[in-house]
Amino acid sequence: MVGVTLAGMVAASFTVTTASYAAEDEHTGDARSARTVEVVGKLPGDHNPLMGHKFGADGFGFVDDGRVYMYLTNDTQGYAPDPETGISPQINYGDIDQITLISSTDLVNWTDHGEIPVAGPDGVAPFTNNSWAPGMAKQTVDGEEKYFLYYANGGGSSNVITGESPLGPWTSERTSTLIDGRTPGADEVAWKFDPAPLVDEDGEAYLYFGGGPAATDMPDEERFNNPKNIRVIELGDDMVSTTGTAAVVDAPVAFEAAQVFRRGDMYYLSYSSHFGGPDFGGSQIPAPGYPGGGQIGYMMSDDPMSWPKESYAGVMFPNQSEFFGTGTGGNNHQSVFEYEGRYYFSYHAPTLNKRINGDSAQGYRSAHLQELRFADDGAVEQVVGDYAGVDQVRDFDPYRQFEAETLGWTKGIATERIADGSAEFGGSAPNLVVTDVQDGDWTGLSSVAFGEDGAAAVTARAMPQQAGGAIEVRLDAPDGPLAGTIEIDGPAGEWTEATASLEDAVGTHDVFFRYVGPSGELFDVDTIEFAAEGASLEVSVTAAARCVAGTAVVTARVANDSDLVAAVTVESPFGTQAAAAIGPGSTASYAFRTRAGEAAAGEIAIGASAAAPGGSATASAIAPYDGIACG
Repeated sequence: MVGVTLAGMVAASFTVTTASYAAEDEHTGDARSARTVEVVGKLPGDHNPLMGHKFGADGFGFVDDGRVYMYLTNDTQGYAPDPETGISPQINYGDIDQITLISSTDLVNWTDHGEIPVAGPDGVAPFTNNSWAPGMAKQTVDGEEKYFLYYANGGGSSNVITGESPLGPWTSERTSTLIDGRTPGADEVAWKFDPAPLVDEDGEAYLYFGGGPAATDMPDEERFNNPKNIRVIELGDDMVSTTGTAAVVDAPVAFEAAQVFRRGDMYYLSYSSHFGGPDFGGSQIPAPGYPGGGQIGYMMSDDPMSWPKESYAGVMFPNQSEFFGTGTGGNNHQSVFEYEGRYYFSYHAPTLNKRINGDSAQGYRSAHLQELRFADDGAVEQVVGDYAGVDQVRDFDPYRQFEAETLGWTKGIATERIADGSAEFGGSAPNLVVTDVQDGDWTGLSSVAFGEDGAAAVTARAMPQQAGGAIEVRLDAPDGPLAGTIEIDGPAGEWTEATASLEDAVGTHDVFFRYVGPSGELFDVDTIEFAAEGASLEVSVTAAARCVAGTAVVTARVANDSDLVAAVTVESPFGTQAAAAIGPGSTASYAFRTRAGEAAAGEIAIGASAAAPGGSATASAIAPYDGIACG
């Protein structure tokens, strides 16, 4: 994980601002917003780097329930460019105690879920100081499905926290680090970091970790070619402990960043190679076929615990500087994951940092993806890095309420967490908004499928910061044809929903939201939703009475059967409740306590409203329930 960078001295014109942030009361997400990158760091049409508005390194791809989650070292945390020169001090890994999380279902448009406050005094695991190089796994423990986020606590140890979902909320089941000097078999490993889990098909779980200088009691040639600085150990059934003794991974010219995936009956271990020097027996030429400095080598084995040097198979990825040029050298950190029948290789390169400052970079890295392909004999075809990236897996579906911080491309915006839960991912999931929005800034989505009939309207949930702001919806380019304009009206500092009619939003297009208005910050944007031509509001409700601890309770379940976001009011003989938004195809449940031991038969009535093409739509429904006596 440790970065090796080339210093640069030339700065391009650049402006940076820092959005405000609020402290967190619970360990559910990030506590600090991203710095605002004013340049276009990810060019429209390109799919690398994954994000253009913040940095992220050491990406670990994890697939769950049809979605790819990318866990990243939060390189943005220490990013502080000079307002005049645009150059930030060199990255300081000792400042990093958060993990950045993004996700996608198409590998091009990524939702920013913010930062997980892992370490430090306010972190989930305050007994650790840093959080680098994350790894992620899912396992059922004692009948309960859990998620486990592993991370490096600096170079000396590794740890794990536990989540209820890939997005959290997060807790620590440990009070001390998982991997450290007490770990059997790891005493000769200098850097007990870079933990990467593997849960095998039979449920057995393993953790790969380690790196750094080779032991000094080996001959210089062995220290260089076979440093034996990586280990694998079995994880306990609880996933937060280890069992047995760590085994040596004899990866040639190894430095760090071991990660394993399975394909058929074969296991593949990839890792980052070292650059030589006194820590590895001095400057030498690698043995024939072994990787050069700063490359990603790989091994193949039929046993996840057995990695002799003979299992070395070649170079998976050359140094990234071969593809991205001056200022992008150094070591790397990779992962491989399978998604919908294809394999993908994640890596990092300081490409956004370079685009900000010309040919200079200060070590702030950005996540990239390429497809990983295989020869007929199972060997890996060497990966070629580029800005084009991977093909989009599927078109983007606009006919739902989605987070505005779902981003294909950006210019000039930041993201920031707010207290409300996510409309798309649920109330317990972190919710960010697009913020620091000023005239001329924009965000974009790749390959949005409006269909043959097209979209008639678009609705944005936004908070005005001043009067006169608007969102232009443009097709195919930031200055492309104008399909409609959303006027963001309403009191400053209050959330409002604004709707605009659309023209010519038919077929499949890249879509850009261009923000216009007077000088200064215009508004924050929470969610966006398109409405199809001819969309109408349809809701339904079911009701029942039941006994809870001797008290009669009337329950109602409301279903939104339309393509619109519905605001719903639920009325009962025992009171009224309201929901600000129920998404398309979603349901919501309500409970009314009678404060009595019985309830007579009655009915639940609901009223719903939604922004629709050409105006608004309303709907209503009634559901009866039987009486009940709780004896």
